[in-house]
Amino acid sequence: MESIDPVDILLVEDNTSDMELELRALRKHHLADRLHVVRDGAEALDFLFAAGSYAARSAAKPPRVILLDLKLPKLNGLEALRRIKADPRTSNIPVVMLTSSQQQKDIHDCYEAGVNSYIVKPVEFARFEEALSQTGFYWSSLNQVP
Repeated sequence: MESIDPVDILLVEDNTSDMELELRALRKHHLADRLHVVRDGAEALDFLFAAGSYAARSAAKPPRVILLDLKLPKLNGLEALRRIKADPRTSNIPVVMLTSSQQQKDIHDCYEAGVNSYIVKPVEFARFEEALSQTGFYWSSLNQVP
């Protein structure tokens, strides 16, 4: 088990192509220096609560923002969101849902569960890059958290 330095952004993404595009956009705008990527909702919770393979990490140093995909293996993004917002140790961490779903039920359920922002992944890379860079900058640099 290796120790993980504190991160500003936790990216939860299972799709390799989407992850590469997201990392490219964040790196281009210098937002990936303190970023960690996990591949499913269960791994995200392990990271946040310093459990499993992340037991050496300090849970006292949460990320400044979580970029969370909705459709994930093992534990989907909505259930991960519910657990994040239900726990006092993580309930104040801003969570931005990054998803391809435009279904009103998904949007409603995520806001009902406490998501801070819901962004539909644009198909055009330039729009996606701009949306992600603005989101990453706002939540990891400008937003003040308790």
